[in-house]
This record gives sequence, structure tokens and C-alpha cells, in this order.
Amino acid sequence: MQKLLFLLFVLISTYSSVYSQEKTPTNTQTAFNVLFVGNSLTYTNNLPELVKEYAISKNITITTEMIAFPNYAIQDHWNDGKVQKLISSKLYDFVIIQQGPSSQNDGRNMLIEYGKKYTRLCKLNGSKLCYFMVWPSLNYYHTFDGVIKNHTDAAAINSAILLPVGNVWKEYIDTAKNIEYYGDDGFHPSLKGSKIAAKVIVDHLLLKQ
Repeated sequence: MQKLLFLLFVLISTYSSVYSQEKTPTNTQTAFNVLFVGNSLTYTNNLPELVKEYAISKNITITTEMIAFPNYAIQDHWNDGKVQKLISSKLYDFVIIQQGPSSQNDGRNMLIEYGKKYTRLCKLNGSKLCYFMVWPSLNYYHTFDGVIKNHTDAAAINSAILLPVGNVWKEYIDTAKNIEYYGDDGFHPSLKGSKIAAKVIVDHLLLKQ
């Protein structure tokens, strides 16, 4: 009888331990360092700052650094060499890369081939690569599906996180018949468009993983 009670106690203790482990969050990190690598679609309205502000509303602290220049692609940043030094500093949890719409083959190839270079470097330095999916200009709105596909494919091929800002933009514009996410030039984001981008980035980067 005593032996039976002992075995029952062991089973209950083991079950309780396993159940407790399953209910314990595996990631309690609430502070992150993020590197933004891009062009004017990133620095317009200071997107990194908007990301920080939205993250705070979710009780998450994000420290950001941005390297972004007009008309730059991820290849241009790589060829400059500064981005490699920043990633190699091992300071960043996430590296977010962004270039132009990239609906055509040359943009697609760059997203994939240079994305491989960024991915390898990120893995060596404890960072996770992320693709910031953007949008085409209003004049080339008909290429939006290509923008979405090429960013989605590149992220999948390189095992990176996809930040589907462009997809969210298109769904809203097509449904609401409203282009308010675009700025006056029909390409760069309005402040509202950048705020939506910040929300998508935080939601997919930290709240849906």
C-alpha cells in the first residue's frame, strides 16, 4: 500500500512539473535593439522613432539605430561596408532591411542574393534578419502583387522574418478606396502611413513570434 501511494505521489509530482513548465513563458524579454537599413521610405517621418513609440504602448522597449540614404538598395549598403561593421558589433536582436519596391526581376534577385549575405552575417552575430516589405508608387500601383510576392519569397528563401507592411497597405487601399497612407508625392508615406508601418513592424516582430 505504501509503495502504491509513493508511485501515485511521483506521478502527480511529475505531471505538475510538466504542466508548470508548459505554462511558463519561454521568452520574457521586453527590451530589444533593432538596426534599420534602408532609404527614404525608412527615414521619412523617422520610422524607427515611431516603432519605439508604438512598442512602448505594448510595454516593450526598443532601442534603434538607422542607416538610410536616398535611393539606396541593400546592395548599396553592403558595398559601402558600414552595415557589416554594425551587425558584427553583436548589438542587435533584429536587423531590418528595406529597399525600393523591387517588383521586377533585378529587385527580386537583389532581395534574395544580398539577403543571403545579410542572413549569414546576422546568424554569426546573434541577430535575426527581417524584410520590411514596402509598396510601389501610385503610378505603378499595378505592380503591387509583384512587390508582395518578391518580398515574401525572399524572406522564405532566407529564413527571415517578413514584415508585411506593403500587404497591409494594399488591403486597406483596395478595401477603403483611400490612398491616405501615401504622401503628397504618391510614393513616400504620409505620417499615417508610417504609423501603420510601425504598428505592423512591432506586431510581427515581437507580438506574433
